[in-house]
Amino acid sequence: MSQNTLAAHPPAAARTAAPVFKPRRKTGTFVFNALVFLLYLFLLAPLLIVVVISFASNQYLSFPPEGFTLDWYAALPGQETFMSGLRISLITASAVTVLVLILGVPAALALARFRFKGKAAIQAFFLSPLMIPSIVLALGLVLLFGPLKLNNTYAGIIIGHIAVTFPFVVRTTLMSLATTDTSCEEAARILGGDSWTVFRRITLPLIRPGVIAGGVIAFIVSFDEAVISLFVAESGLPTLPVQVLRYVENSADAAVAALSVLLILFSMAVVVIVERVMGLRKAL
Repeated sequence: MSQNTLAAHPPAAARTAAPVFKPRRKTGTFVFNALVFLLYLFLLAPLLIVVVISFASNQYLSFPPEGFTLDWYAALPGQETFMSGLRISLITASAVTVLVLILGVPAALALARFRFKGKAAIQAFFLSPLMIPSIVLALGLVLLFGPLKLNNTYAGIIIGHIAVTFPFVVRTTLMSLATTDTSCEEAARILGGDSWTVFRRITLPLIRPGVIAGGVIAFIVSFDEAVISLFVAESGLPTLPVQVLRYVENSADAAVAALSVLLILFSMAVVVIVERVMGLRKAL
């Protein structure tokens, strides 16, 4: 066989040989996975340290632990400051979640289904609290609530928390509305359904995952909000995050670490339960 024939028709073994860059691809995958692992480790390291310290027998917040104990968890129910702050935070977060859903879902529906002048400006205004630093918003609320005598009241805390949770409800609801088919709504209107019936029987079930997602985010954000609560109601109705800040200023034991672990577990439990019951992944 001539050399020209070999060049035009290489042997089958040569044609089916493995690419030479395969080992290099494996090396790149290993490096990428290692970087991702280090990134997750960096993000989770503070939480892991808090978990370890919550079981430490050290008298003060320090790492590494000197021993193992559950005393810090057992002492939490007797901490009246924490229990009082927890009660205020639960009341505030529950009220904020209900009110922000009542206000945010119709606002998102209007932005998604209607055309009117200034629509883009209104949507930007609704989402603007996400771009404003919390301390600037808190200072403005204090100056606004002073003459209205709303400082150190539930109404003041709730209004302040609605300002920072409203964009989340609007955003998640808009995402659900953008991915739903409007043909069912149109058919219901043709059959004589009024606006409230169409919304209650057709639209709301379709966008339910987005509404639930927004409500969960609103509850968690309101429950964990510290800056606005510190400015608006620090001396009258301190929420749990404010009580934690006070406790860290005056004490240095690991009780606050035990409380932090319970709050982390509480937030995770809320998200997991809602995801299992309502199918939260559909909203993402």
